[in-house]
Amino acid sequence: MLTYFPNLISRKSMTYYFITLAVVSVLFISRILPFVWILFGAAEVCLFFYFSNDLTKRWRTLYPKAFVKKLFWTALAIRLVYMIFAYFFYDIMTGQPFTFHTADEQVYYKVSLIWSKEGFEAFRNEMKWIDLSDSGEMYLTALACKIFGPYVLTARVLHSLASALTCVLIYRIAQRHFGESTARMAAIFCMLMPNLVYYCGLHLKEADMVFFTVLLIDCVDKLLLDRKFDWACFVMALVSAFAMFTFRTPLGAVGLLAVFVAIVMTRGRLGNWWKRGLMIMAVVIGLSATTIGDRILREVGDVWDGREENQRVGMEWRSLRVGGNEFARYASKSVFAPLIFTIPFPTMVNTEGQENQQMIHGGNYVKNIMSGFTIFALVMLLLNGEWRKHTLPMAMMVGYLAVIALSNFAHSERFHQPALPFELMFAAYGISQLQKKHIRWIDYWMLIILVANVGWAWFKLAGRGLA
Repeated sequence: MLTYFPNLISRKSMTYYFITLAVVSVLFISRILPFVWILFGAAEVCLFFYFSNDLTKRWRTLYPKAFVKKLFWTALAIRLVYMIFAYFFYDIMTGQPFTFHTADEQVYYKVSLIWSKEGFEAFRNEMKWIDLSDSGEMYLTALACKIFGPYVLTARVLHSLASALTCVLIYRIAQRHFGESTARMAAIFCMLMPNLVYYCGLHLKEADMVFFTVLLIDCVDKLLLDRKFDWACFVMALVSAFAMFTFRTPLGAVGLLAVFVAIVMTRGRLGNWWKRGLMIMAVVIGLSATTIGDRILREVGDVWDGREENQRVGMEWRSLRVGGNEFARYASKSVFAPLIFTIPFPTMVNTEGQENQQMIHGGNYVKNIMSGFTIFALVMLLLNGEWRKHTLPMAMMVGYLAVIALSNFAHSERFHQPALPFELMFAAYGISQLQKKHIRWIDYWMLIILVANVGWAWFKLAGRGLA
């Protein structure tokens, strides 16, 4: 059993990235990626793979408490440094400390200032026009601005803190399920994952949303596996479940479904069914008793009823809009579902108005590579019959990705965030199970990713008439 991220995989992953980038650049030289985005991508890939190998070796001898402390403070330092860098970078590139082509950031920022500048009554009146699935982030950031001051960085410090805590929570979940060494690997992956760090430098809800998702799974997991019923943990699970609905309505529904499946199927050390029944009843009653219970059910129902039409209309809009890709109309769940663990593929060519995708292309490449180990882990768990022991995180990850595959956001990197920490956790388990006979399969997977990324570059350009 491997207790660290192998140097062989680290070197191969970085090598294949530069080969892929070189092939794409040569084949589509007229649309070569701007140098600044090449630097970003190279840094994202190299820093992740180099330090995944280095830290999983160097930190494996630390005592658990020392590891958690080092994990949290290092994760927080990484996020705060990036947050400050992103503030000045965006200011230079766009003239304001916000990312490229996003109206969402401006809305979140402006609404979050109303409470501290105009009072709570004005803020509450504004919130009447905000969708439930955005209200959680609005309240959180508005409260932070009220307490710490109406500054752009206030919310982003909150995001950095939430993201650093997410790494600790993933460590705790993985430790219960896969043991100490795999848990450390999973936590380090989350600490270094470019896509998780990226949202700490933005005025968006992803970092906080991921935190509440992982917190729910951690609390419920603890309740299911510990002998003693922890009432504080129980309350936090209820709060987290409610919060998830206020960040993304379908996410809350998936979270509750995952909890229900785990309560029914998990064979933990705690076999008292009355406690499991109490958990089910409390979650259902707690949500239905709120004043917005009907609104939650209505929004979930709307998403489910419109799942087919939403995807078709969304893809047609992407094909017909100015600068859109005419091939997008042919995308559907039958295309996205088999690739849902791996996508989105990185944007390695210069396409108009896609600076955000180009900036994070290295992080998406990392996800492409790591998804191979996630899939390997799930196959191994199914073959050895151990999957029932990990029902809760597996149900959360697979359930949410299934919802994304049915939506018109299947290839949107932002919408994959809630599942990403769990994918990295299972990837860590997959890596821990690697043997010499599996090495050739790693080469095959990296070659598949190379071909897929070259094909994706052609798809992006040909669909816009640029190839």
